[in-house]
Amino acid sequence: MDIQHLNAVNSFKVFALSDAEFKTYGRIVEGYDFSQLLDYMEENTSIPEQGNVYVPSVPEMEAAEICPLVKNILYGGMDIQIGYCNGRNSTFNGFEYHKGSEINIAVTDFCLCLGHSWDIQDNTYDVENVQVFFVPKGTAIEMYQTTLHLSPCKTSDTGFKGIVILPKGTNTPLPIQSKDSVGVDKEGKLLLQKNKWVIAHPEREPLIKQGAVAGVIGPNKEVKY
Repeated sequence: MDIQHLNAVNSFKVFALSDAEFKTYGRIVEGYDFSQLLDYMEENTSIPEQGNVYVPSVPEMEAAEICPLVKNILYGGMDIQIGYCNGRNSTFNGFEYHKGSEINIAVTDFCLCLGHSWDIQDNTYDVENVQVFFVPKGTAIEMYQTTLHLSPCKTSDTGFKGIVILPKGTNTPLPIQSKDSVGVDKEGKLLLQKNKWVIAHPEREPLIKQGAVAGVIGPNKEVKY
């Protein structure tokens, strides 16, 4: 897939990671050998026939030789988890953010639909603020903690595969339902899982059923390919 084709078939612009627009969302990560992780993904994971599969932590991936460097350099000594997201998603659906950067490594080509957390107003977010970026196979990126994102979008019929690195415990069940506490602020209403704040599109029923706030305004756009 090439970015020229994506721009030809979509009504919105698809940006390259090298474009200046990406600078406020993240950066390309270079200098790290992620080949063991990529090999594991190719040999041991599959793309579901429908929907997505997300696994926050895979011990075999966390045992790769590169992991101490990721922990001690990229994350400054904080504990991390390494997992993956594979699937066939093609729509925006909603957005999440974390307190801490997320590393994505593209095992296949995919697109990411990104926004800024500071554009959330009264727990609503307008999809017109979203910018879409093409992430080529083999590319590693860091997304900053203020970057809204969710599942990648596929750029082929076969779907997508992506490695996901996050602070340890992210996207796991909350120990208590702290978002229901008395006196919590507006942001607290978006807390869905540990270190995971989510704002969903009203059409994304699985997220709504999990308790996500249905605050995304506008059409649930689709990335065409």
